[in-house]
Amino acid sequence: MERVLLGDHLHPRPEAAPGGDQLPRLPGPALDRLGDDERRGNLHARPGRPAVPRTATPIRQRSHRRRTQVTSPDPRPNLVLIVADQLRRQALGAYGDPNVSTPIIDALAAAGTRFDAACSTYPVCVPYRFSLMTGEYAHTRFIPSIEWRMSPAERTLADELNGAGYQTALYGKWHLYGNFGHYPGHTVVKTSRTQVPRPYQGRFQRFAGFDICNDPWDTYYWNEDDPQAHKIDGFQTDGLFDLAISDLRKPSDKPWATVLSVEPPHPIFTAPPEYVERWKDREIVLRENVDVGKDYNKRGPHGRDLIDDLRVYYAMIENLDDNIGRLVSALRETGQLENTVIGLTADHGELLGCHGLLAKQRPWEESLGIPLILSGAGIASSVVADPVSTEDLFPTLLGLAGVVPRDPKPGLDLSPLARGDETGLDREGVLLEFVAEMRPGMPFHEETWRGFRTSRYKYTVLGDAHGGKPWQFFDLEEDPYEMTNLVDSEKHVDELRHHHTLLRDRLVETYDHYVLAPAFGCPGLNEWDPEAKFQRRFG
Repeated sequence: MERVLLGDHLHPRPEAAPGGDQLPRLPGPALDRLGDDERRGNLHARPGRPAVPRTATPIRQRSHRRRTQVTSPDPRPNLVLIVADQLRRQALGAYGDPNVSTPIIDALAAAGTRFDAACSTYPVCVPYRFSLMTGEYAHTRFIPSIEWRMSPAERTLADELNGAGYQTALYGKWHLYGNFGHYPGHTVVKTSRTQVPRPYQGRFQRFAGFDICNDPWDTYYWNEDDPQAHKIDGFQTDGLFDLAISDLRKPSDKPWATVLSVEPPHPIFTAPPEYVERWKDREIVLRENVDVGKDYNKRGPHGRDLIDDLRVYYAMIENLDDNIGRLVSALRETGQLENTVIGLTADHGELLGCHGLLAKQRPWEESLGIPLILSGAGIASSVVADPVSTEDLFPTLLGLAGVVPRDPKPGLDLSPLARGDETGLDREGVLLEFVAEMRPGMPFHEETWRGFRTSRYKYTVLGDAHGGKPWQFFDLEEDPYEMTNLVDSEKHVDELRHHHTLLRDRLVETYDHYVLAPAFGCPGLNEWDPEAKFQRRFG
């Protein structure tokens, strides 16, 4: 057994994944569903995986408007934020998945703060990344979809950290230099073959990136303003971690902040051969809301069906876990581990058959639910059950560095929670949004929705010009797989009214022009103006 992370958390990495005869015996067919809590816990407690608490301890709720300013720690910690693409939190061992083996991520979560209800406010790549880099809601800057471009005038995360004396770097996917909406007839780019110009790189001092690359075996990146393209030799995740690890080994007299942004496990579903082989014909425990009988579009070259795609999805995640282990080892070898905060998150999730759907965009937990783990220097070991969202990451990363944003931001600084200095959040829940895709043929291009998630419930409205009307209401405590829509339940009318009011108030606070229809005796919001371009974009 090898000690692979901090402290007394021992997580052996098996030489090969267990075969079907080594897995716990499952009743019924090979493709079974998660059962009761006891059986699910037994499945999860395989060798090499720590136990995951069944329930998190809720934290107190207070008014939405109070914010905390933190003073600079001494010495200031290094920061590394790992952003995976299309990684749902339910696919990690730390969040209870019974199939995957992610000992490094699990140990980071056990030693640090795990947020159990982190949400991608807008579960699409570009709007999420815009909010991560600016701290603003996408609807306030007219970033309605993929392939829209962030203005170089935006004050970014790197601007704030540069001004505080940090050495900043970004490796990998940028996806804020899209051309859709700028050139007529442009369609989605799957693999970048042009450089992101230096003014559009968010002022990261070190930039080894690309805009987008959905094929992890065919990745090119560019360094700052050097026009020479560099091809990653091998799998994208491995190559990007190589770049970051090589740079962090170089001496520096400044604290550093790095964003490591990898495309996997985004489709296409493919992984290094040893990982694909490890998962070949593996028995999979499916989530209870997966529609097994549906014929899904294949999104990878391995195997024949959804289950084979799911196997490769897990293979990509285990490859990510191994690379995070390499990063941790490099930090330890260079004496930087004790003064570094490591964060892991994702831009959105992946449905992969849940509710009979693929991809993201919808307000289901597998689409919205993202991992958020903070571990390392000064971070307490804790679990946060209350919902947090994309817009919280900007002030939180700055808070960890002891930096107060120059301009007020709508999100909350979660660093006092992560350090164990506070036990309460300053709001009741988080806003969720999605805008109808701007091109025919895109998934769900006709459906614009807004939503509000509290600790127990999630409420969404659906509709465009005539106003968003109640669509979904789920009790996530009693129905974590969202199988029973309570939007018409008379028993829950008080909660429905409360959540409709919460949503309306948050739309007002965030200057959202979405047309909300009256419901449950509560007033609506805004009126449709067909001449207003911002409403055509945002509902």
